[in-house]
Amino acid sequence: MVGSRTPITDNQAEALMPTDIKSLIRSIPDYPQKGIIFRDITSLIEDSEGFRESVEQLAAIFREKGITKVAGIEARGFIFGAGVAIALKAGFVPVRKAGKLPGETIGQNYALEYGVDTIEIHADAVGSDDNVLLVDDLIATGGTAVAAVSLLRRTGATVGNAGFVIDLPEIGGADKVRALGVDVEALVSFEGH
Repeated sequence: MVGSRTPITDNQAEALMPTDIKSLIRSIPDYPQKGIIFRDITSLIEDSEGFRESVEQLAAIFREKGITKVAGIEARGFIFGAGVAIALKAGFVPVRKAGKLPGETIGQNYALEYGVDTIEIHADAVGSDDNVLLVDDLIATGGTAVAAVSLLRRTGATVGNAGFVIDLPEIGGADKVRALGVDVEALVSFEGH
């Protein structure tokens, strides 16, 4: 019969519905210290559909941006960044803590609450022909992300986009990254710390 459609089953209908990524992120109160609510992505990545969809949603946001490399911030940014890089057919650049990369590196210091830390990339990981997307699981204070943008730009690369699974907007880190001229996107946001 022309124009007739076979009804879909409940299982097929469920497969067509987007995964509620936010509901798959576990909130753990008073971790790592009292008053902090830790947003745990391990419950998201343990769910195959949620993990797949979070990577696909991040990649979709940046698909038309001409990304040549995806830089993931250690350690959880590696999880999402590598998947996004594959989806975008781009290379992956690990942004690591000092002393973790075997080749020649360049580093960037950034302030911590009590001290200074350093992140590094391989000196030849990106260059002036690269359009780099920065990826991490969460943006809170923005210190590491701001340092990563500065580090990547020192190579001559373009860094105009950053993607996060989670934004904590009350803390203001995304605004610090935007102040550098970077478009920031997050899949979900949580109020509070």
